[in-house]
Formats: sequence, C-alpha cells, structure tokens
Amino acid sequence: MSRKEAKFKEYLEGIFRAAVAAADPGRLVGGALRIDREAVTLAGGEGPSSARWEDVSRVYLVGGGKAGRAMGESAVAVLGRRVTAGTIAVPREEGGTSGPVRFVEADHPLPDAGSREAAREMLSLLASAGEDDLVLALLSGGGSSMISAPPEGLSPEDKEAMVRLLLRSGADIAEVNTVRKHLSRVKGGRMARVAFPARVFALLLSDVSGDDPSVIASGPFSPDPTTYRDAQNVLLGRKILSEVPSAAGLHIAAGVAGAIPETPKPGDPVFGRVVCAVVGSNAEALAAASAAAKREEADVRLLPGFLRGEARECARAFVAELRKAGASSAFGRPVVLIAGGETTVTVRGSGRGGRNQEFALSAAIEFEGEAGMAVLAGATDGVDGPTAAAGAVAEGSTCSRARAAGLSPADHLADNDSYSFFRATSGLVVTGPTGTNVADIAIGVVRRASGSPP
Repeated sequence: MSRKEAKFKEYLEGIFRAAVAAADPGRLVGGALRIDREAVTLAGGEGPSSARWEDVSRVYLVGGGKAGRAMGESAVAVLGRRVTAGTIAVPREEGGTSGPVRFVEADHPLPDAGSREAAREMLSLLASAGEDDLVLALLSGGGSSMISAPPEGLSPEDKEAMVRLLLRSGADIAEVNTVRKHLSRVKGGRMARVAFPARVFALLLSDVSGDDPSVIASGPFSPDPTTYRDAQNVLLGRKILSEVPSAAGLHIAAGVAGAIPETPKPGDPVFGRVVCAVVGSNAEALAAASAAAKREEADVRLLPGFLRGEARECARAFVAELRKAGASSAFGRPVVLIAGGETTVTVRGSGRGGRNQEFALSAAIEFEGEAGMAVLAGATDGVDGPTAAAGAVAEGSTCSRARAAGLSPADHLADNDSYSFFRATSGLVVTGPTGTNVADIAIGVVRRASGSPP
C-alpha cells in the first residue's frame, strides 16, 4: 500500500471510529433513565413512562444483543441496589456478573446453547414478575440470535439450519426476523405476554432501518404486525421453502392454518403496561461521522437509509452518487458522502467475507483507475460476516495492485471472497468487537484535484 493509499485509509477510518464512538450503549442507556428518590422515568418513551418507587416491589433486568454488556452495566450503575435480579445475553468473552445480574455468553448470527440458557432464565424471571414489579428490558442488534427458545417440536439444529438458509438467501433483516418470530417462544411480543401484568420499560439500540421496535432483536416486547402467512411468504419469495427443515415447515404451515396461536398483535392487552424507547440508532452514528468529516474541512452529504439490497449493487449506486458529488464540488475541496443502513449478500460462492467487504470490493471494481476517490464500508459492531474485520477500504488503485499480486477482483467477488482479497491488499478495517450495534456505515471521499487525499 502506497503512502497516499495509507492516508486515504487513515482518513476514512478516523471518520468511521467517530461514528462508532457516538453509539456508545452505556452512555445512551444512562441518558435514557432518570432516577430520583420518587420515581424512575424512561426518557423518550411513549405512554406511562414513569414508575413511582412506592409502587415498585422488585426490579428485573432482561435482554441481550451485541451491546448487552454495556447496556446492562449502565443500567445497574444507574439503578444500584434497586435491582432484584437479571439475565442478559452477551457476546462471547463478555460473560460474568454485576451485582444480581448474570451476563450469559451467547453466539451470533446462529443461536447456541448459551442463547437457549439465557432465554430460559429470562422466561423464568418474567413468569415470576407481578403487577407491582418493573421489568427493564435492554435490547440491541444480535438479540434475535442470542436469545433463543424454539417452540415445542423444533430442535435447536432445525432452528440453526433455518437461520443459515435465510442468511445465505439474501433475505434482509426484516424478512429474517419475520420468520424467526414465528419459530420462537420469546420473539414477536411473546416475552411481553409472559411478563404481563408487570410494568415493562424496553430500551432499544436499533440496528434496523426505520428503527421499528418490532424488528429490533425480533421484538420480544413489541406487538408483532407480521403473521405465519408472512413468514411462509418470505420462504417462498426467497425460494427456500423446499429446503427448510420439515419440523420448521410444518410449524409454519400449522400457524397459517390457525392450529397454532399467532404472535400478540397491536392492541393486545399484554402491551398495556409496556413502554418502548429507541435510545440510539444509525442516525447518531451518521451525525457523528458528519461532524468528524466537517472538522477536516470537507463538504458532507448524508444518505440515511441508502444501504439496502444486494451489497454489490448498492456499492455501484453509491459510487455513482460519489461521482456526482465530486463533479459538483469545488476544486481542491474534498466531498465526503456518508450512507447508513444494512445491505444483504446472496451467497453463491465458497469464499469468506461480509456485506461491507463485498460492498467495498464492488466499489473498487466500479471506480478502478479513478484517482482521488476512496470508499470505506464498515459494520458498527466491528464484526462483518464470519470474519475478524469490521469492513474494508477501497481506492482507485486497489484493483490494479491486486492484479499485480496475481489476484482477480472479479473472481473474488463472484466467489464471495472479499475477505481474502482485502487481506492480501491491506484493505481490511479491523476494530475488534465494539460493544455496540447500529447497523452499517459507508463513507466515500472524492476531490477534484491531483487525486491526493484530503
């Protein structure tokens, strides 16, 4: 990697890290909870979002996701000795205890034994909660996998195979979670049903477009507008219905036929004492990235929600927007384009990579040979697909350098092997797990000058 290319990478990584820092879950949870001698209040919630301590007998903490540890620690710090007990599912290497709260290690994107153990403990706590108790639910992206309780008749292996099929099919997060909610005893509002009549404050760190509470972590405390028929239609639309485990297919078919009760819907009395508040989202990350770019005297343009659909196709559209931005910019002044959201990948090859690395590789092919242009795509949780990278950086000479090293960019893209490509070309962005999760960010920079970095 040349000195110029290293500067591009350093510049873009600085903006990306500022975006991740803005989504610090501990700070966001601490800012959402208001505690005084009289009551606890959930800022930003709709409905009865204040509970007087004289009316609260016990306080339970439940939830999980990639930000589970930081969210849980912050809640314990705010509530102190008022916490009675709790169970929160957290990523590997983050288990332990904090006072009466247990952090159970669980896996992602596929559920494991820890996911099921965490769900069992939570269901037990919720079942014991009474009308005078307060449940504080802390949920973030990754919670769908890390809190798992398959319905009767569906084995853990069936559930794992089902999720694997959905992820490889290119289904987006809303589609994946529509199916998950109908193969679960906790998702799609079912935890609210178990907790009723206790009061529930749900704090959500959003990793989904539109910040829909029913999609975040598959909405365990939110009304579910989707149905078994919707779940079946996802499988049909993605052309995988014939491949699903027979137990899963039969369960969904039984739900469509009305032989199994639906998930609780909007208006169900179990949500009468539930208040949800989105405490952080992709929007905060985009705003922080914009501020960081402006500090470097760049013109900034935001594209919230732009990252969606197939990663390689979205990358081409992003490069087209970057070219437009560059063409209308002043000579010598950098323009930074910042997009948020989450793309998908339909896996057809046998390589390794994630949606952000595939996005970056497609962008590299699209603007090959164009000086003064670079793109970073990264996952705010620091984990892009089944790799140790958060994403990658591509620049105008990335493909030519790869060919000089004997690599074919097109072949790597066709094989979904973006990780190997960027590892060989020193383009990987590695942060390690960040402890947060507010979807993905793509950052492009262009300057109408000699092609030097900003």
